[in-house]
Amino acid sequence: MMVSLGIAGASMLVMAIIFSYILGWANKKFKVVVDPKIEEVTQALPGANCGGCGYLGCSDYALAIVADNDPVNKCTVGGEACAKAIADLMGVEVGDMVPLHAIVHCNAPLSSRLGRTRYMGEKRCASAQQVAGVQGCTFGCLGYGDCVEVCNYDAIHILDGLARVDYEKCIGCGACTKACPRGIISIEGFRQKAIPVVACSNKDKAKDAKAVCNNACIGCKACAKESDLFTISDNLSKCNYDGYSPLKYEEVMKAIEKCPTGCIQFMGSR
Repeated sequence: MMVSLGIAGASMLVMAIIFSYILGWANKKFKVVVDPKIEEVTQALPGANCGGCGYLGCSDYALAIVADNDPVNKCTVGGEACAKAIADLMGVEVGDMVPLHAIVHCNAPLSSRLGRTRYMGEKRCASAQQVAGVQGCTFGCLGYGDCVEVCNYDAIHILDGLARVDYEKCIGCGACTKACPRGIISIEGFRQKAIPVVACSNKDKAKDAKAVCNNACIGCKACAKESDLFTISDNLSKCNYDGYSPLKYEEVMKAIEKCPTGCIQFMGSR
């Protein structure tokens, strides 16, 4: 009995030594050398892992900065201070950093929506989106707050059935854009504190658009006649945000006055 136990113990010891050797060899053989600068850049980032930079998280963005020379100013959460710290680490210039904010391309409160039916399902936009005829406009805000739930900055709220952005809090992380099943929220650069926006996503022809919403863009081109910032595509007006400056304010105001449905608005902080 004692001999058997001794043999078993010795066998286990020999196997442990062999496996330890194999693991030690594998650790050296397959060791991945990580550039210490990646860790430094990761530490300089805020660790929010919001995805606003276009990467899955801060570590992925740090890798892109170090390995691929990606711009250092993509972190909307960290802002200019974060970009400056990373630029110092990398020995590069920060570059032009334009504040990013969310825009909800719908301006119709419940009173402006036509053809709504009573919805008895789960009060989530993703669920309501699956129900045909839940509201006349198939492009408009559903108003059940999926965007509100995912915002970590309390920067978007539902008021009278419509998602509205608090521009004092919004940092353009993009969480709301991913949560919106209708894709009517976008992240845009705000070169001015407030910029003109066509707050509508309806691409139907004028007659059909007016049949479902009092505030819908009808593609009438009135705005485009007043300002070259606006162009019409697929029956919907679009604004060139990068082209707006205070010098364009007067012509934009004329375009707003000419808009028959009031769907062009200034959005941002005043």
